[in-house]
Amino acid sequence: MKIAVLGTGNVGRTIAGRLAGLGHDVAIGTRNPQETLARTDGDAMGNPPFSVWHGEHADVALLPYADAAQRAELMFNACSGDGSLPALRLAGAANLAGKVLVDVANPLDFSRGFPPTLLVKDSDSLAEQIQAAFPDAKVVKTLNTVNAAVMVDPEALAGGEHSIFLSGDDAASKGTVGDLLRSFGWRDVIDLGDLSTARGAEMLLPLWLRLMNALGTPAFNFKVVR
Repeated sequence: MKIAVLGTGNVGRTIAGRLAGLGHDVAIGTRNPQETLARTDGDAMGNPPFSVWHGEHADVALLPYADAAQRAELMFNACSGDGSLPALRLAGAANLAGKVLVDVANPLDFSRGFPPTLLVKDSDSLAEQIQAAFPDAKVVKTLNTVNAAVMVDPEALAGGEHSIFLSGDDAASKGTVGDLLRSFGWRDVIDLGDLSTARGAEMLLPLWLRLMNALGTPAFNFKVVR
């Protein structure tokens, strides 16, 4: 499958690398490929510059947002919460129309330090805002409740015996994304319902962040016990 991953941070890189390893034709979208490759500083999490990662993943193309979206059959939004809508506008509504858009972003506001608050909550979600801005896309919310490494390798934690959530308005699109999740190794994929249920998944982040501090690691997840 031709897949575009929008965003060059750790989440975007991790998802793109996993998808390419599974045999998909993957492109990462960015605002300006030349500027992205020219950066020499690592990020706040200690990850190396994108050029280092890209040198190890030559099979993943680096393209402007619009070009990456235009060639794709399915897309991942791996941008920051406040950067998601601007990036998707650069990708172009026509290039999103009719395609599955997997939203893994969280609407985190770090303007007042850590822990962040949510930019949107309770009566709305980032996923719903994306769907409203691009009504012809098929938005599916998932993977936002785990860190990047767990997103693509759930079996690294407790043998994969833990849960991931899925929200979306289109049943066929959720089926496609569910298949992708299972190819990553996810076994317990819980369909929460329509896209409004993404509010719950996004509002889980304040608890997730405090658990990360308490546990001293982001390598954990929730298991829904029936």
